[in-house]
Amino acid sequence: MHEGGLAMLRYAVIATLLAVVLPSAPSFAVTAKDKMATCKFGADDQKLQGPARSAFMKKCMSNKDDPRGAGAAAPPPPKQ
Repeated sequence: MHEGGLAMLRYAVIATLLAVVLPSAPSFAVTAKDKMATCKFGADDQKLQGPARSAFMKKCMSNKDDPRGAGAAAPPPPKQ
């Protein structure tokens, strides 16, 4: 093999290894400490106090992964 063929083989091996290893890495793992800091920032940003802050913190610290909230309701069917 010539030098160009070895380089191409090397890139192919590296790409294959990355394709196998990267999906199994926990790239979106968030610790409880990080989540608490994010929730506190959100509560402070909204200037929440008392029961409103407690409710916000409880909802924020729950294990729901969808940050978008509930989906929009379907529009009513057109009248004929």
